[in-house]
This record gives sequence, structure tokens and C-alpha cells, in this order.
Amino acid sequence: MANARALDKRRKSVRNIRKITRTMELIATARFKKAMDRATAATSYTRRITQLVSDLAQSGLEVKHPLLEPREEVKNATLLVLTANRGLCGGYNGGVIRQAMPRFDELNKSVGGTRLEVSGKRGINALKFRGVTAEEEFMHFDDQPRFDEVDVIASRYLDEYTAGHLDRLDVAYTQFISIGKQVSVVETLLPLGGIEGVDDEEGKKQSSSGESMYEFLPSAESILEEVVPTSFKVKLFKCFLDTAVSEQIARMVAMKSATENAGDMIKQLSMTYNRARQSQITGEIMEIIGGVEALKS
Repeated sequence: MANARALDKRRKSVRNIRKITRTMELIATARFKKAMDRATAATSYTRRITQLVSDLAQSGLEVKHPLLEPREEVKNATLLVLTANRGLCGGYNGGVIRQAMPRFDELNKSVGGTRLEVSGKRGINALKFRGVTAEEEFMHFDDQPRFDEVDVIASRYLDEYTAGHLDRLDVAYTQFISIGKQVSVVETLLPLGGIEGVDDEEGKKQSSSGESMYEFLPSAESILEEVVPTSFKVKLFKCFLDTAVSEQIARMVAMKSATENAGDMIKQLSMTYNRARQSQITGEIMEIIGGVEALKS
């Protein structure tokens, strides 16, 4: 009976775990829908303003902006790694770290003075395990990052780049493409001239003669002073939004897989329990029959 009892106890334990993973799956699904709505709402605006800045950088205008011009010599670079504060999301955090470390090593070799900044407890702990310590750590971003929180970091990067203390900014994060596809990437956000635009006919704002088709009122300088910094802030904010969406999708998939695996384990334990119970009952019947035969004799 001890074997059957142990199997029944284990089966009950797995059932409790399945309830927990199922609940976490539902919570992740609800959070994912909210995060996706925010990311989707920001996608069109981010794409359009990024396209505008990309066109301006390649338009041949005599108007210049420091954020659009790459430095002749990169002396100071920063790598920002965006990860999650919580676990139970499969290989989500590991994918970002695997993309970030080669870029960090590459920048260290080419630049020398590379500063590492990490957002998310999981990424901070993973890098510490590898013997890498971040100079800046952010743990206050949750599954719904606010623009004013990101604006503080973005403004610091802009001030450092304008002052010459920062020559290049790379961001490692998980890019949200669709519900079924999220990709860990490393993008260069500063200088803005390196940001790729949208390759469509509507986004091409140059005539066949190569002249710009934009008209600036009151002046190109005043427009660029507002558009270029805003473009960088929006792009960085979109990285945080994509990170939040991808995290919830990864957690939703991981918890769904765990729930299904728990269900399969319960079926296997039930079959094993039934066989053990049947064997036990058969043994008890044989003992009773043996006792009856002994009394007859």
C-alpha cells in the first residue's frame, strides 16, 4: 500500500502544480494583451518618426544635427541590456544575454571604454554569474514601462552624447514582431543616422533629382531640434515596450507548456497508480483465498 500511497500523493502534488501554472498562464495572457496594445499603439508613430529622421539624414540637406552625425573616432560606448525582473519565462532572458555578450566583447576590443548598463534583475544576476558587473542597474521597470521613466534615461544619453562623453549607444533587447515571433537583437540607437528607415514607396521623400521633398516651416533647424531628440526617446521607449510584450509571451508559452506537461505526468501517474492498486488488490485476494484453503484443511 505504501507504493500506491506514494503515487497518489505525488499525483496530488502535480495537480496542485498544474493549477498554479495554469493560473500563471492566465495572468501572463492578461498582461500580454495590455502590453501588446501599448506596443501596437506606439509602433506606427515610432516607425513614421524613425523614417522621417532616416530620410533627413540621407536627404543631402545642409542642415546638421549632432545626433545625426557619427563620430570620426568612437572613444566611449554604452551597451544597454533589457531583461526581465521575474523568471519563469523560458529562455527569454538567456536569449538577450547571448546576443549582448558578443557585442560587449566586440565593443571592448574596438573601443576600449565600454560601459554596461542592465535593466532587470534576471539580467543583472546572469551577468554577475559570468563575472561581468554592470555600471548602472535598473530594477524599477515592470511589465508596463512608462514614458516618463524611460525619458529620464534617454535624456541622460542625449546629454552625454551632445557633451562628447558618449559616442555610441547600443541596446540589446527582444524585438516584438508578432505573437508567434520575437527576436533577440542588438541595435545601435546613437548616432541616429545609423537607424534604418522603412523601405516602402510612401517613405521615400526624395525626388528623382535627389532633392529633398520636405518643406520646413518656420525653419529646418527649429524642426530638427524637436524631431531628432524625440525620435531617439520614442525609439528607446519602443525597445522597453517590445521587451515587456516579449516577456509576457515567453512566460505565457512557458506556463502553457508546463501545464500540458503536468497533465501528461498526471495521466502517467494515474496509470501507474491503477496498476499498483490492482496488483495490491490481487495480492490481498490471493491471501484471503489462501487463508480459506488453510482453514478447510
